[in-house]
Amino acid sequence: MTFADFHLKPQIMKAIEAAGFKEPSPIQKEAIPVILSGKDIVGQAHTGTGKTAAFALPILNMLELDGEPEALVIVPTRELATQVSDEIFRLGKYLGIKTATVYGGSSYSRQLAHIKNAAVVVATPGRLLDLLQSGKIELNPKFVVLDEADEMLDMGFLDDIKAIFEYLPTNRQTLLFSATMPPAIKELASKILHSPEFISITKKEVTNANIKQYYYVVDERERDEALIRLLDYKNPTKSIIFCRMKVEVDRLSEFLRAQGYNAKGLHGDMPQRQREETIKAFKRGDAEILIATDVAARGLDISDVSHVFNYHIPFDPESYVHRIGRTGRAGREGIAVSLVTPHEFKQLLRIQKEVGSSLINKEIPTSTEIKDQKKRSIMQEVLSQEVSPEAIELVNLLEAENDISTIALKLATMVIQNDTTTGSEKIGKSLKEIERLLEQAKRELSRPNRGGNHRRGNYKGRGRSAQNYRRR
Repeated sequence: MTFADFHLKPQIMKAIEAAGFKEPSPIQKEAIPVILSGKDIVGQAHTGTGKTAAFALPILNMLELDGEPEALVIVPTRELATQVSDEIFRLGKYLGIKTATVYGGSSYSRQLAHIKNAAVVVATPGRLLDLLQSGKIELNPKFVVLDEADEMLDMGFLDDIKAIFEYLPTNRQTLLFSATMPPAIKELASKILHSPEFISITKKEVTNANIKQYYYVVDERERDEALIRLLDYKNPTKSIIFCRMKVEVDRLSEFLRAQGYNAKGLHGDMPQRQREETIKAFKRGDAEILIATDVAARGLDISDVSHVFNYHIPFDPESYVHRIGRTGRAGREGIAVSLVTPHEFKQLLRIQKEVGSSLINKEIPTSTEIKDQKKRSIMQEVLSQEVSPEAIELVNLLEAENDISTIALKLATMVIQNDTTTGSEKIGKSLKEIERLLEQAKRELSRPNRGGNHRRGNYKGRGRSAQNYRRR
């Protein structure tokens, strides 16, 4: 199937070509024809599967451009609102589409002015409800999209969503997208959608085939050193490092900057302006490494992320899929790397089983291997370097007092002494140790569950450990 099979307007096809889209993703193949037919849908798909275009393309195709806001997209976070708005603007630019982005912490007057001129409004629930309840705006959209519905549920926006729909017309086409389908989301769908068609991307399609997934087993005290070693070895062009907690983001970003890396942190406690500047710097390439929490990075749409690192493996498979979905986009290859301790092996096995993809175990390269790789890299760089007139002049001057071999050795020494490879020669577990730990974890998982309170998700009666788990 190609995008031409959807029979979209020529202006939209031109934007698709300009965006570099080659063929529809699974969610786009399933959802676009249904939306074009006018039906409500419930789409179960993760971030990174192309779902923004899955709803944006058919909606753009059906807009009448009558001077009123015709489409409303509701998203959980400010960052996602900005990105969805940018994506819709990009896909609709040859139609002359204007979009308005509405979220808290920004000027009311500016947002109200943008809404008046927009065909598509992208909003977070809190600010949108505020504007509707205060009577500052009145919306009569033909199309309403709830994106990342489960995330809105987790963030406590469910009541706001229900209240928002009381202000919207009933004769609308409603599209709901969610990575998971908890009971509260199913109940919401039954109330706000009319005879929806359900579309679900299967587990086999969840993880992008372009993403190679690896894990390295380390002791807890080795995490920082292992991360540095892997950054040096893999030499990513642009990478995201995921942490579980905000305090880890702050500590790790400071640590990496102290080691000479161009790194920036991103989490929910940062001021909005700082968060926006951080994302823009990362997109531009002014920062090579972004260290983020799951919530802060939710919905990040940056097509050229080469590597994703899990500083800690996430608690659940859904988070793992969301994280690694930041790489391997737009047909590019991506690499996902997880640092795992022996205590986290059962978690790793559950993720592998539920996600339905294979994670390959690897040994962390030794200090000697890193140095050898750097030497090879320097050799390739030197051999591919074009000779400049200034270089010829410098060598001629040096040759007056030195032979060419001595000059070459001195220049090579200058380059090599910049090598900052430090730390232990060997970090982490060997493949043999990993196999032994893996078998042990498999045996423990296969044992009958003797205590009812030890099932996943049931923390009743587990005291402080349960509280700590939730607090994270």
